[in-house]
Amino acid sequence: MTTVADNTPRAGLRGPDKFEARRIELATATLLTLAELGYARTSLREIAQNSAFSHGVLHYYFSDKLDLIAQAVRIYEDVCVTRYDEVVAAASTAQELRDEFAAMFFATLESDSALHRLWYDLRNQTLFESSFREDVREIESRREEMTWRVVTRFYELSGVTPRFSSHMAYVVIDGIFQRALMSLLSDGDDQLTSSRDQLAEAFDLFLR
Repeated sequence: MTTVADNTPRAGLRGPDKFEARRIELATATLLTLAELGYARTSLREIAQNSAFSHGVLHYYFSDKLDLIAQAVRIYEDVCVTRYDEVVAAASTAQELRDEFAAMFFATLESDSALHRLWYDLRNQTLFESSFREDVREIESRREEMTWRVVTRFYELSGVTPRFSSHMAYVVIDGIFQRALMSLLSDGDDQLTSSRDQLAEAFDLFLR
């Protein structure tokens, strides 16, 4: 399985490539710190205090916290957007796809909850900050494509012509995921169980 660490650049780069590689390295190394602090409590100085890098180093490679956060989220999403591809490739029946997708859906919800929280935090900030809206729009598009690969395979295995658009399918699945994340972070076990039921209901809805 691919991990964020696998994206760390290799040595031997020069010039602009070396600068960009260092940005990726720093963003990868500070990703968990960013996820724990969140947007509102994050500054380059605070990130430096919670990591192995000095404030001067971070400021040299990133213009501000928005620059660093956007870079970090892009790195994480490079891994996330292929998360379900193995499930899609391996499933031989519609029910198997539903079951395996649901299992991974809630597994990543629990294992990477802080990182998912960072993504939604960043997305919400675009209502106030215009500087990284294009980055968020690009990530959103890739997440929609990821979801659509699952849904179209489900339609194919069900022998049904797609009845939802990729956008609507993404809105439904992402909405369930975000609510489930909120429930998880609030220790709402009952609500998390409800999210499992909602995900099952979503797949039934796709076939209506």
